[in-house]
Amino acid sequence: MQVEDASAATRVREPAMTDVARLAGVSHQTVSRVLNGHPNVREQTRLRVRAAIAELGYRPNRAARTLVTGRSQQIGVVAQNSTLYGPTSMLAAFELAAAAQGFAVSVRRVRVLDRSSIAAAVEHHRDQRVAGIVVIAPTASADEALAEIPADVPLVAVDGDPDRGGALVTVDQEKGAFAATRHLLDAGHQTVWHISGPPDWFDAAGRARGWRRALQEAGAEIPPVSSADWSASSGYRAGQMLARMPEVTAIFAANDHLALGAIRAMAERGRRVPEDVSIVGFDDVPEAEFFSPPLTTVRPDFDGVATETLSLLLARIEGESGPSLRTLNPTLIPRESVAAPRG
Repeated sequence: MQVEDASAATRVREPAMTDVARLAGVSHQTVSRVLNGHPNVREQTRLRVRAAIAELGYRPNRAARTLVTGRSQQIGVVAQNSTLYGPTSMLAAFELAAAAQGFAVSVRRVRVLDRSSIAAAVEHHRDQRVAGIVVIAPTASADEALAEIPADVPLVAVDGDPDRGGALVTVDQEKGAFAATRHLLDAGHQTVWHISGPPDWFDAAGRARGWRRALQEAGAEIPPVSSADWSASSGYRAGQMLARMPEVTAIFAANDHLALGAIRAMAERGRRVPEDVSIVGFDDVPEAEFFSPPLTTVRPDFDGVATETLSLLLARIEGESGPSLRTLNPTLIPRESVAAPRG
């Protein structure tokens, strides 16, 4: 008489992807797309697959998927070694979005965003057999380096040149700057002065375009630009010059730290914000609402950028190709640093 192993008899097979597909009435490829956050799945189908996953208690076998595809459940990111608020906020948001889809993020930081540095960082990620790569490419030199990366590498750029082609996710810097400048003009200022970021940054160039377009459409005078880097000290130096000019009643600074430096320079010259000079920044850093006065600024949608970047990268991993541009709109955040000009 054969005795059946009790543990074998009671062992229950874990549900597989094919079980989910059968219950949902779809192919296993569709289940895979839903699990990977692929955008080209109808919402009704996505909900049906999610319901089947919940009913069966299915858990994706990440190790098995790695063996089949030859790729890890890891995404490589190339970023400049910088503490600037915009790039670091986007990176943090992307790590959270990737983790929600079961991916780990490996970050390779470079000192400068040039061809050799980016090429070396990309090769490092390829050696690690990552599923795909994201390059935070806010400068012209970084964008040029992307052209030399092999076309078969699933890659998405963030903050690159919209005219280059390829896969890119970016914030509409021009629209945000236009709204900031228009806000100052609507308050009654005859024109708006601009403290710009570095000219080789796409963000800075886009914000300068938006500022200029708003003035042109209003028929306002276009003052000379005060060039700076992204730091508060640079904004302070530009602000010292502008504070000596009584005709300056409104300033659009290319980021909040530049605005902070300009506010300090105005205070030292005895010019009050917003009574004498109104100021608007860009980025909405966490401290912006605690500036004195609280800073009117433009808030980029970093979470949206992260979600769109991951969605586009997963589509690239699944084999989609060709140019794909996704642009997100920022939001003007009015606070107390803007008022009507005196008189």
